[in-house]
Amino acid sequence: MNAQAEVLRAAADLVAAFARNDREAYFGAFTHDASFVFYTLPQPLLSRDAYQALWDSWRRDEGFEVLSCTSSNAFVSLQGDVAIFIHDVATELRMNGEQFHSQERETIVFKRQGSGAEQQGLWLACHEHLSAMPEGLPPH
Repeated sequence: MNAQAEVLRAAADLVAAFARNDREAYFGAFTHDASFVFYTLPQPLLSRDAYQALWDSWRRDEGFEVLSCTSSNAFVSLQGDVAIFIHDVATELRMNGEQFHSQERETIVFKRQGSGAEQQGLWLACHEHLSAMPEGLPPH
C-alpha cells in the first residue's frame, strides 16, 4: 500500500472510531503529544490526555454521544513522514438529551511512526484542527 492510501486508511479508521464512540480506538489513533484546536473551545488542547479528560467529562456530565460522523471531499498532501489530511465532516451528536448536527471542515496532521519495516504504514494523528463550514458563500 502506498503512503497516500495508508493515510487515507488511518483517517477513515479514526473517523469510524469516533462515529461509533470507540474511545480506545479513537484516542489510540493520536500520538500522546497531539494537539487539538476546536472552534467550539476557548483554547487549544495541548495533549491527547487533555482531550481525553474533556471527552470523559462530556460523557459523564452532559451525556455526550456521537450518533454519526461522515467524511467527504478527502485530500492528502504528503510531506515526507508527515501527511496533511483535509476533509469535510458531517456529525450528529447528542448532548444534554438534545441532538445536534454540524457541518465542519477538518485538518488532521498525521506522522509516520518508527523507521523499521514493522512500523511502515503506521500513521498516527499529531494535530487536529476543526473549523465551522463557511455559510452563505457562493460555490467555487
